[in-house]
Amino acid sequence: MKHTRRGAIRLAGALLLSSTTSPTVAFAGMHDQIEANSTARQNAEIARRQIEVHNRGDVVGASKFFAENTKNHGVAVGRQGVLRVLTDIESTFPDWYMEVQDLTAIGDDVIVRGTVSGTHKGTGKIPVNGGLLVGVAPTGKTFKVQHIHWFTFVDGLIVEHRANRDDVGMMQQLGLLPPVKRYDLTQS
Repeated sequence: MKHTRRGAIRLAGALLLSSTTSPTVAFAGMHDQIEANSTARQNAEIARRQIEVHNRGDVVGASKFFAENTKNHGVAVGRQGVLRVLTDIESTFPDWYMEVQDLTAIGDDVIVRGTVSGTHKGTGKIPVNGGLLVGVAPTGKTFKVQHIHWFTFVDGLIVEHRANRDDVGMMQQLGLLPPVKRYDLTQS
């Protein structure tokens, strides 16, 4: 069965519905779902390599996985714009790390759900991470939250990136927003 962009959207929805924002929950037992064609397999491998390079702190190398005409959330930013974003993330969180939990690849689309962690050691300069850290002094605290990234590829390069992150959870863990009071929903 040939998968379409609509199929990729359904799988992304399934990932969202099956996920949690709790930083203490393990995501064991999940498996990659890769369409059985060479394009999907190649794109999945490229997405994993891009994440690995970024995890090592090599923002220049990580940006080279993006096309010169890349869009980020529908906005044309180019490879240089991606490099600016990755540089700001790295300077704000020098130990930024994504552990891939799930990866789905269908044709030109790769969707990655992961747990991202880092220590707030720098001051954000551009509006990434929801724009919530621009000018905010480092707290020295760590965070661990869920991210979902959707990459679209053409000829082995990322031409579009979209993400859904738990920025509120990150801000709470960094001590910049009050924690949410948890209620026991099993009790009446």
